[in-house]
Amino acid sequence: MAQSPRDIRRRIKSVQNTAQITKAMEMVAAAKLRRVQEAVQLSKPYLEKMQEMLGDIAYSARFVKHPLLAVRPVRKTGYLVITSDRGLAGAYNANVLRRAVQEFRNKDKATYTIFSVGRKGRDFFSRQGYPLAGEVTGLPDSPTYLSISSLASDIVHAYGAQEFDELYMVYNEFINAVTQQTVVRKVLPLTDMGGGTATRKINFLYEPDEVALVQALLPKYAETLVYQAVLDAKASEHGARMTAMGNASDAASEMIDSLTLVLNRARQAAITTQIAEVVGGAEALK
Repeated sequence: MAQSPRDIRRRIKSVQNTAQITKAMEMVAAAKLRRVQEAVQLSKPYLEKMQEMLGDIAYSARFVKHPLLAVRPVRKTGYLVITSDRGLAGAYNANVLRRAVQEFRNKDKATYTIFSVGRKGRDFFSRQGYPLAGEVTGLPDSPTYLSISSLASDIVHAYGAQEFDELYMVYNEFINAVTQQTVVRKVLPLTDMGGGTATRKINFLYEPDEVALVQALLPKYAETLVYQAVLDAKASEHGARMTAMGNASDAASEMIDSLTLVLNRARQAAITTQIAEVVGGAEALK
């Protein structure tokens, strides 16, 4: 059934309103992305320097024992799954949850536990009956260390208490504004410390001593790895939302052009019909 010009104008107006909303959301996501990118860039030097220092200390005190360095037989695995609180971000959440489910699809639920960041992941795991050990929701658009430190500390403490024997993070790694890559990254035990070399150029002096520093800094380092992943995931979320809203705005523009063409054709048909009626009436009066 052909639509009247009035109905078509209403549809065009509705699509224009939607396009205004999606364009505004795209611009907001772009602004948030810039702020999170700055936070990511600022935190990376701190993380790299801490890893370098811990590697050097670990070499000096290579016989030190710490629960976060202990490699144990894996009886139970922990997963930190990072999603968003809101949707309208394309396949951002679906990709993370699909990858997480692939990780423990064929595992018994007694052999793994899940820590969730983001309402989307929390709701999904709760509905499906997965073992959820901890959660954080309502993170700000630019997360601070304080906003994630409680969960990170709980995870580190649980590993130290041997509640699980290894920890993996599942999240979207930020590549650029239009590309995010879903990754599974092992965090615990801390086997990537590297350590110094046998011939170090500089001999550092540590106060009070290397062993005490390792005991104090290793938990902070593990928590910082979690925080860095949350920042990375948040940047990916804003990038995915910006891209999704940009695509929605483009689709709305195409729909408006298509509806405008239909409207013009309908108006032409109406004018042609009126002319034909006038001509027919004039012929009838002859």
